[in-house]
Amino acid sequence: MLVLLAQALMADPVGRHWGYELGKTSGLRSGIVYPALSRMLEDGWLSDGWEEQWEGSSRKRPPRRYYELTDRGRRELGALIADATVDSRWRQILSTRAV
Repeated sequence: MLVLLAQALMADPVGRHWGYELGKTSGLRSGIVYPALSRMLEDGWLSDGWEEQWEGSSRKRPPRRYYELTDRGRRELGALIADATVDSRWRQILSTRAV
């Protein structure tokens, strides 16, 4: 399942990603997404931060945590996806799930 999360992250390798968005894009439940993101943070594949709240914003929600790929993360996840595309078990899944 990490392959699906990797594909979602690598769809925009220099952008900010939110856990909810990654779950929707990858088709994975939050119980899979957030532990994987935590491991990627610990391994140095991601950095994180919190979005800033705008003064006077009409949105009354808490700030969201975002994740950004590090250089190491781009290399590692790129290699993971490359390996998966030659694995017959993942080839068809990845080709039909263009992110």
